Amino acid sequence: MSQSNYQDLQDKSKKHWEELTNGEVPLIRIGSAMCGHASGAFRISNKFKSLIDDKSLEVNLNHVGCLGLCYAEPIVEVKKENYPRVFFRNVSEDDVEEIINSYIIGDTIPDVGILGFLGNDDINLPAPSLDEIPGISLQKRIALRNAGHIDPSDVLQYIANDGYSGLHKALTSMEPSDVIDEVKNSGLRGRGGAAFSTGLKWSFMVNSPGPTKYILCNCEEGDPGAYNDKGILESDPYTLIEGLTIAGYATGASNGIVFIRHGHDGPIDRTEQAISQAYEYGLLGKNIFGSDFSFDIEVSLTGESYVAGEETALMEAVEGKRSMPRYRPPFPAAYGVWGKPSTINNVKSLSYAPEIISKGSEWFSKIGVEKSTGTAIVCLSGEINNPGLYEVPMGMTLGQVIDDLGGGISKNRTLKLLQTGGPLGGVLGPDSKDIHIDFDEMRAAGAIFGSGGIIVGSETVCAVDLTRVLVAFCQFESCGKCFPCRLGMEHLLEVIERIANFESEPGDIELMSSVGKTMESGSLCGHGQLGFGPIRSAMSHFKADFDAHLIDKTCPTGSCLNSKITPKNTRPYATDYVPELVKET
Repeated sequence: MSQSNYQDLQDKSKKHWEELTNGEVPLIRIGSAMCGHASGAFRISNKFKSLIDDKSLEVNLNHVGCLGLCYAEPIVEVKKENYPRVFFRNVSEDDVEEIINSYIIGDTIPDVGILGFLGNDDINLPAPSLDEIPGISLQKRIALRNAGHIDPSDVLQYIANDGYSGLHKALTSMEPSDVIDEVKNSGLRGRGGAAFSTGLKWSFMVNSPGPTKYILCNCEEGDPGAYNDKGILESDPYTLIEGLTIAGYATGASNGIVFIRHGHDGPIDRTEQAISQAYEYGLLGKNIFGSDFSFDIEVSLTGESYVAGEETALMEAVEGKRSMPRYRPPFPAAYGVWGKPSTINNVKSLSYAPEIISKGSEWFSKIGVEKSTGTAIVCLSGEINNPGLYEVPMGMTLGQVIDDLGGGISKNRTLKLLQTGGPLGGVLGPDSKDIHIDFDEMRAAGAIFGSGGIIVGSETVCAVDLTRVLVAFCQFESCGKCFPCRLGMEHLLEVIERIANFESEPGDIELMSSVGKTMESGSLCGHGQLGFGPIRSAMSHFKADFDAHLIDKTCPTGSCLNSKITPKNTRPYATDYVPELVKET
C-alpha cells in the first residue's frame, strides 16, 4: 500500500464511520465479548434480527466488545440521528421488542434498565451520563480504547478511530531503532507477569542474524480469573495486529505468530478475521505503506496447557511438540521457534505499542507511577458487586479497585482476602487495600500483579481451603519436565491436603517451606519457581486460619469439610506405558 492509498483508506473509513454513527439509519450495538455471551447476547442478537426482519426495518446491527461493565451485560446501545447514544443494561429477550417499538420505531425511550447515555446533553434522560459511572469515569483506556465502541469485524471502524496511524508513523518517519527507543522511554513493562522492559526485550533481537525472525504473541491466558487478553482480542483485535507489526518492524522480524488457547473461539475467529482484513487492505504482506518492510502474521493454537504460557514452552507448542520449557541458554532472541531468533510478548504489551508510537513515549510515561507507567487491565471477580474488565492508571490502590470500581463486597459481607496474579500469585489480607497496583510494590507485599486477575473473597472463605485449590491447580498443570516442580507440587499438595483435613503432622509447615525453597532454586521455569508463593503469602496473612487447622483441628468457615483433592498426574510419562509396551512385545 502506498502513502496515497493509505490516505484514501483513511478518508473511506471516516466517511463509513460518519454514516454509521450519525446517519439516518439507527445503529444498534450489542456487547458480544465473552461476558456478553455468557449473559445471553446471542439470544438478544437473534431476537433483534428476527424482529427487524419481521417489521421490515432498516437498522445497522453491530456486535461490539466489552465496555468493562461485565455486571451489566448484555449491554445494548442504540444511536439514532439527533439523539444521544443510549445504553441499556441487563437486557432480556422480553426487552427487545419494547426497545424496537418504543425507540427504534417511535421516539420514546423505554424504561427497561437504562445504564447511561453519551452525547447530546440537551436531551433529558432518566439516567446519568455514562462517563459519570465509576466503572467508566475511573478507567483510562489505552489497549481497550475501542472496546465496546467499534465492531471487531470491521477494520474500517478501527481505521476511522486513528487505527494504523502508529504503524504508518513508524514505517514512514522512524527508523527501527527510533521505535525501540520510543518504547524504552515510555517505561512500558511486560504485562504478562515478569514485568520486564518491553523495549529492552525488543532490542535483544536486533543484532540476531536474519533474514527470518519471529515475533510471537502469547494469548494462552490460562490463569483462572484472568480474561483481559481474550477481552482485547474479542473487542479490538486490530490493535494487537498493529502492535505486533510495529514490533516486527522494530526488531527486523519477518513473521508474527499469535498463540491462542485452543477452544477460545471468540478470540480465534476475530483475530483470524482481523488478519485477513489487514492483508485485504495492504496492512500486512509485502512493502507495507510503500516501505521496504514486509510482514506476515498467522494464528497458532495451544492444546490447553497452562505451562504453554511460558515463552519457551510456547515455542515448543507452536512447533507441534508437547508444551514444556526449554533449557536456556540459548535464549529465544538467538534460538527461538523453528530455531530462528524470536521475541515473545503478551497481548497487552503489544496492544500498547500503537498508541505509544502515535502519541509518543512522554505521553505514556506520564500515566501511572514511577517505574510502573501506563495502565493496568484488571479482571475483577469473586464476591464483588460489580465484576468487570477495567483498565485503570497504574498506581490505583487495591481498595479503590474493590470499593470504587467494584462497588464493594457483595451481600454486605466483609472483605477477607484478595487473590492476585493467578494461581502462582499471592493471597493477601484485608489490610492490602492500601497497596498500589505497582509491579514492585505488589511483589514486595508477597504477591504479583501477573496477568491482572483479582479474585475477591469474604469472611465465608477459608484461606487454607483456597490455598489447596490453588496448589491443586498448579500440580495438575505441571508439565513434569523437571523433578523439583513435578515432585515438589505433589508434595505441597499432599501436605496442604493433610492440613485442610485436620490430619497434619509435626513439622508440616517446615516441610512445605523446605520443598518450596528447593522448587524455587531448582525448577526450570516460573511454574515451579513460583509454586510455593500462594502458600507462603497465605500463611503470612492468614496465620489464624492455619493455626485453627493445625492446633484446634477445625475450619473457621466449614469450607474444608468437603472431599479430598487427590494429586493427579495429568502429564503421562514413559512409566505409564510400560505395561502396554511389555504386553505388545
